[in-house]
Amino acid sequence: MKILMCRPDYYGIEYEINPWMNVQRPVDHAAAVRQWEGLYKTIQSCGAQVELVAPIKGLPDLVFTANAGLFFQGKIILANFKFKQRQGEVPYFKTWFEQAGFVQLNVPGIDQSHAFFEGAGDALPAGNQLFAGYGFRTEREFYKKANYLDQTQIIYCELVDPYFYHLDTCFCPLNDQQAIWNPAAFSKKSQKNMADHLELFAVNEIEAKRFACNAVVLDKQIIIPTGCPQLTVLLEKLGYTVHACAMDEYIKAGGACKCLTLRVD
Repeated sequence: MKILMCRPDYYGIEYEINPWMNVQRPVDHAAAVRQWEGLYKTIQSCGAQVELVAPIKGLPDLVFTANAGLFFQGKIILANFKFKQRQGEVPYFKTWFEQAGFVQLNVPGIDQSHAFFEGAGDALPAGNQLFAGYGFRTEREFYKKANYLDQTQIIYCELVDPYFYHLDTCFCPLNDQQAIWNPAAFSKKSQKNMADHLELFAVNEIEAKRFACNAVVLDKQIIIPTGCPQLTVLLEKLGYTVHACAMDEYIKAGGACKCLTLRVD
């Protein structure tokens, strides 16, 4: 398995585009580097290969590579960010994907949908289904216009809590049949729809706010933020080996383990 990451050389809270971010509560950069390195080494220890995109000054959220795009059927669906503060990331990710040899979808000038889409932060596959988050960053219209997606396999997931503004902050498929989630982050209709397709295990409110669902699943190994003891017990009962990584400096910006990674194989 290959994972794309970006070193946090220029990571910081320089603006506010979600409820977690507060420019008056700055990042401890040394701690952020340690936490990133801890995650990086843990991913490698689980047997995954880590690729790196170069950090760019002035793009502090480039470190959250999950939003760059979605690996889909051997191709990359390129992101189209909602906020201008992140739109500058697209050319750098686009170049990286090109140099890595990926065919790209949703490229401006080729795909004319132009609806907002924030990659694997909002779209998560499980088996043949694509759980499609929308409501804060990604627009439902995007999935409707993306003719390369099988519309019969899309499970729409409406996000209703601004603290859980991306799908991967509150939902994580463990395999093709099971997932962990924070049900309160979704509309009632979406809760039922999602429960009709997967066996779902709810995390408690405290651990949800620790971004328990923002996990990196590497076969039967899973990486979650520290401070999630109940989820740890559950996952171990399900047969997973759990690795906990400190993520406090990234939670300040509304991200954690999964947000810092993008699967690219």
